[in-house]
Amino acid sequence: MVTKTDTTEIITQPKLDESVEPSAKRWLKHFFYVSSAHRYFNKQDRQEIAKVVQQAEKGHVGEIQVVIEGHIPCSQAYYQNTRLRAQQLFAELGVWDTELNSGVLLYLNLCERKVEILIDRGLKNATQTHIWTQICQEMISFLTAKQYQAAVKHGVEQIGSVLDDFYGKNNKNEVNNELPNEPYILN
Repeated sequence: MVTKTDTTEIITQPKLDESVEPSAKRWLKHFFYVSSAHRYFNKQDRQEIAKVVQQAEKGHVGEIQVVIEGHIPCSQAYYQNTRLRAQQLFAELGVWDTELNSGVLLYLNLCERKVEILIDRGLKNATQTHIWTQICQEMISFLTAKQYQAAVKHGVEQIGSVLDDFYGKNNKNEVNNELPNEPYILN
């Protein structure tokens, strides 16, 4: 498990307690979940999401990484909720390792229909927590309506808009793309 440092800032839930109660119910839910991430997001969908990410990153140094996961691996689901899983992936995928600490992880868990947004320390002052929470809630509305691709695209566009406001559009200089634009699809 990844140790929490000041590098990451969890913005979708208040930081009350970093420990999570072990849950047999959560483990069973993830154990019996039939993975559907590849079924809901085919190759064409992933390419379209990559284009939206590329467009959302245009003109500023902000980097967006999308991770779509069917379910938390059973070996981790007993002790780990979606928030801790997102933290783990934030570290493992190196979203924290951008040059200007401008990484954003958009994590979608299909089993629990939860969305987590994690931002790096360079974006701590990007906006207030309620904006990020609103993005998550809007995405969940799309998921409830079974519009999976639209949910991700909407979330990426909204994050890009926040990054535009924070950094200001700068079309003169093309910035390096430090993270892949194509979403990671897990289980």
